[in-house]
Amino acid sequence: MSQPLLARYAECIFWMGRYMERAENLARLLEVNEVFARDRRGSHNWDAILRLNADWDVFRKRYGEPTEERITYFYMLDPQHPGSIANAVKMARENARTLRPFISTEMWTHMNGVFNKVRSYERGPEQLPNVAEFCTLIKHGAQAHAGITEGTFYRDQGWSFYQLGKYLERADQTTRLIDAKYHALLPSSEDVGSPLDESQWNALLRSAAGYHAYRRVHPRELTPAKVAGFMLLNAQFPRSVRYCVAEGSKHLATLIGAFQLPRGIEVTEPLDALHQRLEESEIESIITTGLHEYLDAVQLELISVSEAMGRAYFGADG
Repeated sequence: MSQPLLARYAECIFWMGRYMERAENLARLLEVNEVFARDRRGSHNWDAILRLNADWDVFRKRYGEPTEERITYFYMLDPQHPGSIANAVKMARENARTLRPFISTEMWTHMNGVFNKVRSYERGPEQLPNVAEFCTLIKHGAQAHAGITEGTFYRDQGWSFYQLGKYLERADQTTRLIDAKYHALLPSSEDVGSPLDESQWNALLRSAAGYHAYRRVHPRELTPAKVAGFMLLNAQFPRSVRYCVAEGSKHLATLIGAFQLPRGIEVTEPLDALHQRLEESEIESIITTGLHEYLDAVQLELISVSEAMGRAYFGADG
């Protein structure tokens, strides 16, 4: 059996996975938001992104009145914003650089290439690149990174830390995507069943690469509740919150059992509680009691899991 990773290397692997997943999901969110912004309710969608990421005050202090161009720059390329795509890619690369002895040459070369492409776009908000083009670059870069990692990363404990970081981040980002779009897209009475209504829900599913998977489960019906339920609770869709939490639980069990790292037992309590909540929930009751409140609770539980990971494995103070 390989020796346990030093805490700093385990943490770097965990966060490399998180940051690349974050960059891809931010690109998906911005891309679909641009589609939504074309309708008559679209002006409110950009504000929703700021509020859901708790960035409203920071943004207003730096940029003043929110506009589509300023918000897009803030989340795409702003080097001073920790939550921008550019910063996520930069931090993923910084973690990868620390991990050079542990990752393949192909992983490092590709990560460096994505970083340099993003850096070539860095201009001010008045010279914003084409949003669809930029988001496609990020999505393809992240997907290629995932494929290279799948094919070349040695399957020791580092693999489990990477997967835990990836799935916890994906679960969090999916909750934000659902929250950002569900209420913004609840149709007015005249829109129900219209081509506009259906195209918006199609776009939301496509933003999570879930349209064709959704149609396998619901070949005829496309409703707000069913879309939200699919993205939140489906056990087979790899971007649903339930699926991501289940995968995180499997990789945590591998660290504790196969790699004999029992300090992770501290993480099992919040992660198992969240997994059970998702398994036992039904979308109809969630919507009745409040979807936003449910998603808030899930996000807080995901934060608790990340904090427990820090205490158990990364040397963070508890």
